Amino acid sequence: MLSRILSFLKFFKSRLSRQIALWVFASILVIEGIILVPSYFRRENELLSQLEQVSRATVDSLEFLLQQDISDRTFLEEEVKNITQDSQVVLGLSIYQANGQLIYTLGEPPEISLQQLKKARIVHHHNFDGKRYDIAWTERHFGGDYILIVRHDASTVQPELYAFIERVAVLVIIISAFVTSVTMFFLGVTVIAPLLRLRDDLIAAGDALSKDREQPDFYSLSVKRDDELGELMVAFNQMFHRVYKEIAQRKQAEEILRAEQEKSERLLLNILPAMIADRLKQGHINIADGFADVTVLFADIVGFTEISSRTSPEELVELLNKIFSAFDRLSEQYGLEKIKTIGDNYMVAGGLPLPCTDHAESMAEMALEMQQEIMKFREGGKPLNIRIGINTGSVVAGVIGTKKFIYDLWGDAVNTASRMESQGLPGKIQVSRSTYELLSDKYLLEKRGKINVKGKGAMTTYWLTGRKL
Repeated sequence: MLSRILSFLKFFKSRLSRQIALWVFASILVIEGIILVPSYFRRENELLSQLEQVSRATVDSLEFLLQQDISDRTFLEEEVKNITQDSQVVLGLSIYQANGQLIYTLGEPPEISLQQLKKARIVHHHNFDGKRYDIAWTERHFGGDYILIVRHDASTVQPELYAFIERVAVLVIIISAFVTSVTMFFLGVTVIAPLLRLRDDLIAAGDALSKDREQPDFYSLSVKRDDELGELMVAFNQMFHRVYKEIAQRKQAEEILRAEQEKSERLLLNILPAMIADRLKQGHINIADGFADVTVLFADIVGFTEISSRTSPEELVELLNKIFSAFDRLSEQYGLEKIKTIGDNYMVAGGLPLPCTDHAESMAEMALEMQQEIMKFREGGKPLNIRIGINTGSVVAGVIGTKKFIYDLWGDAVNTASRMESQGLPGKIQVSRSTYELLSDKYLLEKRGKINVKGKGAMTTYWLTGRKL
């Protein structure tokens, strides 16, 4: 017995089971609530009618009294007191003449106003807190010249109504729980349990597909049902076989595609900065950004032309590749962006495409390291030297072309950096005034003086010689 109960309670662990139970339970409550509302008002009317019947004898006596010809006001008051003194439900009354003049009031004044009596012969009024019940009889009901309004003690009505609602509510909950339990039992056996087993099949199918396993022993294969759920299980097995086959084919194609994409990705990152490559892949066509503070370096290998005249093409390219590969490692080490190489000329920039504040210092470090690197190749008997020029300023950076495109820089700062290199000296690092101002605190710089720079006129330049201790 206990095992059956536990098996039944397992149905409520699933969200679908709880939703079904909730909707069944709520539906019954709503239906019973719809039935309860009119029952509540009907019961309230019954209790008020009973209250009215209790005071009926007193009201009849007052009605008989008011139908007499009463001219003595004192006699009227004494008679009213005698009639109402034994009543347990009458708390007060008011007597008016037909013209609205108040003749007499006793006890608690009723809340019914004369304006409410203009259209009805009898008016009933149950006040907001439910403890008082007023009834008014007009002269049209009495057939005389008086209006009688009586206040009743209705304090016993509300507790009776609450008790009535409690009894009905308990009965509704019992019925709802019973119907919900019976419904859930049959739904659990015929629908919920198979669905849970089918869910397990789906999980097993997902594991098999994601981990390239063989087909598991599905529960849905062993069940033969001539209903919609049976059709669902058949469709599930057909889908699994089709998807299993298609995924195997797709994985093979994806492996080939992934290998090609990795090749393309590596090639693209060798050409463009990662941020720019991402923008191209996102569909940006015209990529151009302005940078207010960038340091640009140009370097030219002195003596390379002489070597090329007496070296085979293979050896020449191998040598140039070793030198520029060393420079590439330095640019990566100092967080700088290699722009391009033209022949034996090398161009690198700092402060883009991701702006930073120490680009001038990083460029100075790379320039000093480049001098050390070129010395290694001189040790092999090759008459190599390097001429370096550096300038800091604003540039425009972007991608040009649709084939063999390149990330390049434009602006006066680029031209000036090129002039710093071309009008420098072998083995020297020439920097402009703007770069000097950024490096003078940490690096050793010698003033070269004014030189005539093509397109710029006279400019004061400096030699970067080392680091300050």
